[in-house]
Amino acid sequence: MIRARITLALILGTTLVCAHAETTSSASLSPGEARATRAMEAARKVGPGDLYAFLRSFPKGADLHMHLSGAIYAETFLSEAVRQNLCVDADALKLVVPPCKTPLIAASDAVADQTLYDKLIDAMSMRSYVLSAGWSGHDQFFATFSRWGALEKATAGEWLDEVATRAAAQNEQYLEVMQTPSFGHAAALGYKIGWPDEVRDDNYKTEFAALRGKLINAGLRDEISIDEEELAGAERRREEIESCHDDPPLPPSPEGDHGYGAACAIRIHWLYQILRGYPPQQVFAQTLLGFEVASADPDVVGINFVMPEDGRISMQDYHLQMQMLDYLHSIYPNVRISLHAGELAPGLVPPAGMSFHIREAIDLGHASRIGHGVDVLYEEDAPALLKEMADKHVMVEINLTSNAGILGIQGRDHPLAAYRAAHVPWALSTDDEGVSRIDLTHEYARGVDEQSLTYVDLKRSARTSLEHAFLHGESLWQHPDEFTARKAGCPATVSEHVRPSGQCSDFLNANEKAAQEFELERRFAVFEASIH
Repeated sequence: MIRARITLALILGTTLVCAHAETTSSASLSPGEARATRAMEAARKVGPGDLYAFLRSFPKGADLHMHLSGAIYAETFLSEAVRQNLCVDADALKLVVPPCKTPLIAASDAVADQTLYDKLIDAMSMRSYVLSAGWSGHDQFFATFSRWGALEKATAGEWLDEVATRAAAQNEQYLEVMQTPSFGHAAALGYKIGWPDEVRDDNYKTEFAALRGKLINAGLRDEISIDEEELAGAERRREEIESCHDDPPLPPSPEGDHGYGAACAIRIHWLYQILRGYPPQQVFAQTLLGFEVASADPDVVGINFVMPEDGRISMQDYHLQMQMLDYLHSIYPNVRISLHAGELAPGLVPPAGMSFHIREAIDLGHASRIGHGVDVLYEEDAPALLKEMADKHVMVEINLTSNAGILGIQGRDHPLAAYRAAHVPWALSTDDEGVSRIDLTHEYARGVDEQSLTYVDLKRSARTSLEHAFLHGESLWQHPDEFTARKAGCPATVSEHVRPSGQCSDFLNANEKAAQEFELERRFAVFEASIH
């Protein structure tokens, strides 16, 4: 234990030095990188607005950690509430299904009242939030989701359009969107069948195998097609809104959104969200359904657990839920797993609760990506855990603004520098950009200002986001997280006008991931060539 503490102290004491060792030295920068580095530093010195403007068109690859409903701005929710003829509870500041009898107010009347309109936006987001006794940023953040719950699920297509359009305007390419399709039938079966009398470390696989058989025999798979259609319908609606299949195509946007069809060109896949804050019979049934849907639908590329990690059931059943994943992974080994783990801070839960979540998510839950990972330095034998993550190439989805707003963790308190020092792969993401009132460019700018990230660090973040995306097919790169040598004869240097041919072209056509990574390199070339 003493040795572990000494090792951890050495990691923390040399974090900044080691983190900078990860960054390419100025002598090895390409001419384009050198120009961009100077331009970014000049923008940073002028102020946040200049830095944001510089980074808005910087190629960002993917946003791998985003919840669809949390990515939508409150103004959109209120506009939809009017269209759906919903009501507003002016005291609770939430949307309610009609009839709009006193004291409820029609949404159309509520938004016409500027004072009430402002209060609703503040209640549905982190806008104007000020820390106060008895109501933390954590409380405010998670309370927002229940306030627009009356909206119809049919709005998912419009929401996809909003996030895709915003992503295109910031030169992103790919979104991995977390969404919870219908699971009421599966949950009902879970409660009907019930939970085993005793689940232990030495019998959970046997008990879960029997439970899985009962759920499938009772008709759990009947809900697969319903979920597939919900997700496919949202994608079709998004494409309809964006006129993705018009002939002739639409002209380029006057706003300069990186060319025709930029929103249509945003590739979207789904992560199936499982609600971890419910009794085990529901969680297991929904998780089983998620694995089944991901096995059947190529657009559902993985699963994730959501809801506050510090919730009573989430904490109480954490180990049990990782056992569920361990068993289901053995049955569905091709379903990929990204897990919220370590979204905790000192004082939020007892110290013991911060000592094992990330490790179990990896070792028992088979997570190849970790969302947040904020409490990593409070885990038992943190140096060994960091080394394991680096050796296994387990990526961390870094959400700076979310961590500051929910957990109060920012600046030097944030573990990003420790992850970088340990060579753990990482990428910036948004989490809930609508609730937090941000976008991915904001997170890149915050990384520069708060975490002293360089231009080359930002390129690594963008590359890592696609390298660890659950896109189909092989990577462009010969070695994991080494962005130097490319496969299949693809050119060592990618210019702004490059058109791959021959073996490289065939490889890119056969591998979605490699194609997106090659496109990112082309966008880097375009961006850097534009800087003089």
